[in-house]
Amino acid sequence: MEHLSPIALGVIGSLVAGMMTSVGAIPVLLGKSPSRAIRDMSLGFAAGVMLSASFFSLIIPSLDAATEQFGDGALPAAIAVIGILLGMAAVAVLNETLPHEHFNTGREGPESASLRRVWLFIIAITIHNFPEGLAVGVGFGAHGLSGGMPLAIGIGLQNMPEGLAVAIALLGEGYSRWRSFGIAALTGLVEPVGGLLGAAIISVSEPFLPWGLAFAAGAMLYVISHEIIPETHRSGHQNKATLGFAVGLVLMLFLDVWLG
Repeated sequence: MEHLSPIALGVIGSLVAGMMTSVGAIPVLLGKSPSRAIRDMSLGFAAGVMLSASFFSLIIPSLDAATEQFGDGALPAAIAVIGILLGMAAVAVLNETLPHEHFNTGREGPESASLRRVWLFIIAITIHNFPEGLAVGVGFGAHGLSGGMPLAIGIGLQNMPEGLAVAIALLGEGYSRWRSFGIAALTGLVEPVGGLLGAAIISVSEPFLPWGLAFAAGAMLYVISHEIIPETHRSGHQNKATLGFAVGLVLMLFLDVWLG
């Protein structure tokens, strides 16, 4: 794969990571639904992977790239700070302006009676998954295989419990097993779009590199804080969720050092 362009690597890597959502949803087809505690621990694992990836695969490389461009001093740190805040703000704006619905807290965003419930769920997961694809694309666009592979593996691993959570939630809303699986699988296909965008921007203009890395990190940090962690602590399984979080964080750290 080393002969492929960074853009192609970004699309392929984010596509494979997105497809892991469907792998995670397979248990609903087998008639096996894990307990709420296991689901919360799995989502905690996903949050740990994303947090570790945000810092070790995105923010630190952003600081390094900014330092190479502008030298030591306050400017590299300022670029990283502004990029992170812009990434968080972008997802926050999407979260507030697009009509969508969370599994337990209900509908958020502007009222839209014409949208069916299933599409509200899909929009919510799209908001969630797009930054992950963006991060994978930025990683490949910035440093090729060495920069993108740890992110693609880590995001793919954390997509599995997310896919299971989506499928189970839809199953609980009365959808059939196959339809629940299909919708969960489709939610992962937005990640190659983010991967293409991230890899293309970074590949076209190197000065955008520190900004793009920090922006992708900020987008994922918002998702962690606003979506995943509150979900894992809602049903009284915060100890198991924290255990999953710790395992996900150190596993992603290990993968980043080993593969990066």
